[in-house]
Amino acid sequence: VMVWLRRCTHYLFIVVVAVNSTLLTINAGDYIFYSDWAWTSFVVFSLSQSLMLAVGAAYYLTFTGVPGTATYYALIMTVYTWIAKAAWFSLGYPYDFIVTPVWIPSAMLMDLVYWATKKNKHSLILMGGVLCGMSLPLFNMMNLLLVADPLETAFKYPRPTLPPYMTPIEPQVGKFYNSPVALGAGAGAVLTVTMTALGCKLTTWTYRWMAA
Repeated sequence: VMVWLRRCTHYLFIVVVAVNSTLLTINAGDYIFYSDWAWTSFVVFSLSQSLMLAVGAAYYLTFTGVPGTATYYALIMTVYTWIAKAAWFSLGYPYDFIVTPVWIPSAMLMDLVYWATKKNKHSLILMGGVLCGMSLPLFNMMNLLLVADPLETAFKYPRPTLPPYMTPIEPQVGKFYNSPVALGAGAGAVLTVTMTALGCKLTTWTYRWMAA
């Protein structure tokens, strides 16, 4: 019974988190439309994606105890999101409406740390978390380099349903305005460690629930 319960939990977890990751990407991934705030939105986008990847990958990795499952998890998220991207595209939205994040390389770094430190959970939290948070904004910058011109897209496909309180105003040029990768990586390196720790703790709670 315990083996059956663990397997069900394992598959249910993959499906639930992959679907949630897709929904988060749809909501956070159209930063390209807010052309005035493209860089600021990119930082928020990178953080939301790295935090979500870290908590899920760490949970899945420590749940199975097999290095490589973080990358497998990121692959599932990527496939789900590409399906969502195709669905939106078929509805007449532009190809760049949803920017599919580059999750896989960051997940590979978490796997590498877990494997290299002989499945040391604390190393995964500290080193894996930092590497994931630092690398994701860097890999996601490829998205901005490959998508269509944001201004052109924004004017071609306006967003009339944007509520008044979300209407972008002219942004102030701040200290990090021209360096979204640096800001995203710096903040991500700190915050992702916490989420990686939460992912590991979720494994403990899951096993405790299954043993009850």
